[in-house]
Amino acid sequence: MPRPAAASATTASATTGPATTAGDLLREWRQRRRMSQLDLAIQANISSRHLSFVETGRAKPSSEMILHLAEELGVPLRDRNALLLAGGYAPAFAERALSEPDLSAVQSALRRVLAGHMPYPAVVVNRWWELVDANPAIGTFTKDAAPQLLAPPVNVLRLSLHPDGMAPRIGNFPEWAWHVLNAMAAELDRNPDERLAALHAELRRYVPPARTAPGHLGFAVPLELRSPYGELRLMTTITSFATAVDVTLSELKLEAFLPADQATAAALTELAGELPSGSPRTGTPVPTRLRAGRRPTRG
Repeated sequence: MPRPAAASATTASATTGPATTAGDLLREWRQRRRMSQLDLAIQANISSRHLSFVETGRAKPSSEMILHLAEELGVPLRDRNALLLAGGYAPAFAERALSEPDLSAVQSALRRVLAGHMPYPAVVVNRWWELVDANPAIGTFTKDAAPQLLAPPVNVLRLSLHPDGMAPRIGNFPEWAWHVLNAMAAELDRNPDERLAALHAELRRYVPPARTAPGHLGFAVPLELRSPYGELRLMTTITSFATAVDVTLSELKLEAFLPADQATAAALTELAGELPSGSPRTGTPVPTRLRAGRRPTRG
């Protein structure tokens, strides 16, 4: 799940608002990337005059030009489709459900990665941080969470920061929560999305002011989570599909948690023995045993 100091999220969406033409949207994306017309023209190997004509509507860009500029600007695939539609062209990128046969190999690969990460927690989430899949070790996180937070679609960030979720068990909650919120704000600044902006606004209500001296490992902010085996200190990594040409696949993220010390590694191994096999699937509530978290006994 993904620096203290409050950050404000951009609430405008690249696909809504006053901009209606491909040129308008391309100009918004260029400005969002803090690039001048000359910067983008040089990077895209076109004349700044032509780019100016495209942005002002004096020239109608071809679908190839729209995609070329979108690539240079790092526009997400979902928004590239919106650019094409605004330009009068059909979307170029499919958006298939992960359960469809074409993506079955992806689903199998993700499950192998999740299983291979045991006994450490790992989840797969979509663009809005909704749970797509997880390994059984996620039960370490869902322990004692309110049932409504575990009803599908489970939002991983809401589960983390809500007072009825993980928040009471996070020892460094202000530092961790602002780490999450600032990462969200940075993403919204780069790639605006109304649903994600609404989630960011909601989560801010659950978080106290940032502390001036956050705890950290010297190189990262850990998640310090209370557990039956004591406090767990976890680092997080996020992986995505860099070469995806499907909207659904391009928006998936795999968040994996790693122990920051040997005590945490040992505790997670013991906790994993208390959890069932399998993993929660999209549209399926988190199993009761994943959130029951009975206190283990030591032999």
